[in-house]
Amino acid sequence: MIKKLRSFFSVIFMMILVIPNGHAERIRDLVTIQGVRENALVGYGIVVGLDGTGDQTSQTPFTIQSITNMLSQLGITVPSGSNMQLKNVAAVMVTAKLPSYSRVGQKIDVVVSSLGNAKSLRGGTLIMTPLKGADNQVYAIAQGNLFVGGMGASNKGSSVNINQMAGASIPNGATIERELTINLNEQNVIHLHLNEFDFTRALKISDAINRLQKNIAVALDGTTIALQMPEENTARVKLLSKIQNLEIAATPISAKVVINTRTGVVVMNQKVRLDNCAVAHGNLSVVINRKLNVSQPNTPLAGGATVVTPENQISLEQEGGALHNLASGADLNHVINSLNVLGANPTELMSILEALKTAGCLHAALETI
Repeated sequence: MIKKLRSFFSVIFMMILVIPNGHAERIRDLVTIQGVRENALVGYGIVVGLDGTGDQTSQTPFTIQSITNMLSQLGITVPSGSNMQLKNVAAVMVTAKLPSYSRVGQKIDVVVSSLGNAKSLRGGTLIMTPLKGADNQVYAIAQGNLFVGGMGASNKGSSVNINQMAGASIPNGATIERELTINLNEQNVIHLHLNEFDFTRALKISDAINRLQKNIAVALDGTTIALQMPEENTARVKLLSKIQNLEIAATPISAKVVINTRTGVVVMNQKVRLDNCAVAHGNLSVVINRKLNVSQPNTPLAGGATVVTPENQISLEQEGGALHNLASGADLNHVINSLNVLGANPTELMSILEALKTAGCLHAALETI
């Protein structure tokens, strides 16, 4: 029995040694390489083949102008003053992201969004559309059949829609025609940029890189790390590959409460603390009731007329208002339990958190999005 207990505690001890104190983070998830990024592309195009759900050309004259210009390039002349009633055509904006180190002939995804008043892009086909960058140069050409995630139905003025039908996508819908120039091979020093400003994390990353290869990384500030690169291109690729897969210990995070004022969502991280305080809150509502009274003469032959007189009744109602004691909490569970005592809805909780922060009871940064 004693031998079994010894072996049992030996296994438990080994498990404790194996379990890490905190999760590790990969450098590839924390930094980006200066100059290696995506670039936005945009273009104006025409979608054809719609089933009567295109732009109302009387309200979108640019659609008619676009069709006229496109037909003229194809050798078709539209007589001036022609009243074209096109229901199967829609003017759209086409957007895409050009990845770094992309090569001519590669495919990228595009997003198509209605520019006019088209009801739906379902079943449409995007005509060849040049996609330009910020320098007004064409980097890709988009064309293809649209994929619309929404759907809808209508009958006699009534309609039901699911998701958005004025937007669509084309997987691999654009072909790259021009490459970006990235001269990392000519730079002796490149910079790694942290996704979030943090001095501690920058020092940890530079130390981890220097353990891999001595004295090649220097943390310039909480965002930038200077990296000395070898001369050979193959050696540079190997070094960056090893650096991206390095792991560092998790960095302590700052206490933060994020409030989404549009949706009423409140999110707290595990470092939020709450001091002992008292909170009173209540709902104040104004109720207006409108009642219609009928007034008519006492006798039928009096010559008066029957009229309707409105009568408004206004009342104020206030619920709650009791003083609640919020116990101090050193971890997230205690904070949640203390706030649940109030029974406040998300909108009230936003105001309560702001008041707690002002009173110095809430130890966290408030961020509104």
